[in-house]
Amino acid sequence: MSCSSSSASEDEDEGIDSYRKGGYHAVRVGDSFAGGRYIAQRKLGWGQFSTVWLAYDTRSSRYVALKIQKSAPQFAQAALHEIEILSAIADGDASNSKYVIRLVDHFKHAGPNGQHLCMVLEFLGDSLLRLIKYNRYKGLELNKVREICKCILTGLDYLHRELGIIHTDLKPENILLCSTINPSKDPVKSGMTPILERPEGNQNGGAAINLVEKKLKQRARRAVARISERRASMGGVGTTPKPDRSLDGIDVRCKVVDFGNACWSDKQFAEEIQTRQYRAPEVILRSGYSFSADMWSFACTAVELATGEMLFTPKEGQGYSDDEDHLALMMELLGKMPRKIATGGARSKDYFDRYGDLKRIRRLKYWPLDRLLVDKYKFSETDAKKFAEFLCPLFDFEPEKRPTAQQCLQHPWLNMENLTKNEVKSEPTIDKVSVGMRNLQIKVGK
Repeated sequence: MSCSSSSASEDEDEGIDSYRKGGYHAVRVGDSFAGGRYIAQRKLGWGQFSTVWLAYDTRSSRYVALKIQKSAPQFAQAALHEIEILSAIADGDASNSKYVIRLVDHFKHAGPNGQHLCMVLEFLGDSLLRLIKYNRYKGLELNKVREICKCILTGLDYLHRELGIIHTDLKPENILLCSTINPSKDPVKSGMTPILERPEGNQNGGAAINLVEKKLKQRARRAVARISERRASMGGVGTTPKPDRSLDGIDVRCKVVDFGNACWSDKQFAEEIQTRQYRAPEVILRSGYSFSADMWSFACTAVELATGEMLFTPKEGQGYSDDEDHLALMMELLGKMPRKIATGGARSKDYFDRYGDLKRIRRLKYWPLDRLLVDKYKFSETDAKKFAEFLCPLFDFEPEKRPTAQQCLQHPWLNMENLTKNEVKSEPTIDKVSVGMRNLQIKVGK
């Protein structure tokens, strides 16, 4: 669960069923925590294990994110693990300059549904997923992608090299901007006056009533959206294309967040890690993983920032699983997986024969990353080539060969002049030779 101004689950709500013994703690605006130090202002979001509230810290006179865990023992244990990780991160980053979210405080809070572990974290802005959505899935200018990548890599270098922590779930939802896209949602920039006591009225059952009202409003909004979509498909009202949004003035500095699934490199507790679309091949094959799995996820995230679309979206098909489709998509982009990698995992036999060929997906359509960027996303030849040179080593099927975050920070692409992908013109095609991986024939010309 990200501690941001907007939640990944913002179009839904957590429902009222989990507000029971062992579940969520019902919070109302103006509720106080930790002996009155933190005052709830508004809900920021929710996750499977917790809800997150904007709170006002009366001791430091600043806004923070208050994460309140469900009270059941298994959720409390998960919270203790996250607190351990976050405490190590905070202890090693006294200047708060490593682009990783900072733990401010933690405590226990007793409520009618049990005792809840609470974490107080610095308040951050919107997620990178929200930024991608805000930009209407068109991809960000490469100079902004570069700036974001530098922040993420600085955070990963700190986690990997200095602390020995593997994040295990790096993706746009788990990277938050340091400020909000919309300044009016930032409690400081908007000049929000803190609520220091509970408003009158709605003293009992407020959380449940608010959830019901919110659900009814959401259903109404969805109904209106469906009507608009039908009108648009019929050529009626709503067919006017939306204008491009400017990202000028938006601070794209960001921090890595959500360490609920993180682990120490020498103390791993799960074989299956990472969200599907950002999962490394060694995780699918059960070959063991390390910091390099985070680097694979980082590369997937970088492509998504630049194109507006996920790089890998595997689906289950007739006779094959989504895992096998995922491996096929990887090889279509990167070439055939080395036999020793394909056959070296505990689950390799589920997908590959002894020769290192996929068992059920035999025909692959190769489309290298640089050509994908040019052909599908209209990058210039120069930008596509340089971006692919930065990313392709991170997509090496052999985890040991992937560059570290520290090495990536020294890459020339990150230190290029700030040019947008439209400012670099395509190279002349005369006497240009390119190799098409699809049919392994040499072509002359573009």
